[in-house]
Amino acid sequence: CGPAVPEKAVRFSFTIMTISVPNSNNGSVRIFEEAKPNSELCCKPLCLMLADESDHETLTAILGPLIAEREAMKSSELLLEIGGILRNFKFIFRGTGYDEKLVREVEGLEASGSVYICTLCDATRLEASQNLVFHSITRSHSENLQRYETWRSNPYQ
Repeated sequence: CGPAVPEKAVRFSFTIMTISVPNSNNGSVRIFEEAKPNSELCCKPLCLMLADESDHETLTAILGPLIAEREAMKSSELLLEIGGILRNFKFIFRGTGYDEKLVREVEGLEASGSVYICTLCDATRLEASQNLVFHSITRSHSENLQRYETWRSNPYQ
């Protein structure tokens, strides 16, 4: 077996999925697209720790700055000089991986007590205790949307 694992893994990461440049025909040209969006190699971790998701003080300390940073990035622009010309970039977030802990913290819901350590993959607590590093997102966009709606509406209370 491995080390004892708390109730849930609290892990947030991001992946650059595509980079597009507007063209003169009111369209855009895609200059980059992630070939393996579920790969551990392209998923850049922002935060990885193990905690009990019922511990609201710990989750608030972890999630508060992440939520604030994401909100700030939504309204910010990146100005880069490329080839002597200043280019303006905006951040657009696509919600493909809704994380239960983030949803529960934002919506003020209680912990679920599921057997899975992470809500974006299907690893159990036992599996995670043997490998805390490599994970992949194993749920589809539609599955995550469905689960997100369940968490948001909390129909089981």
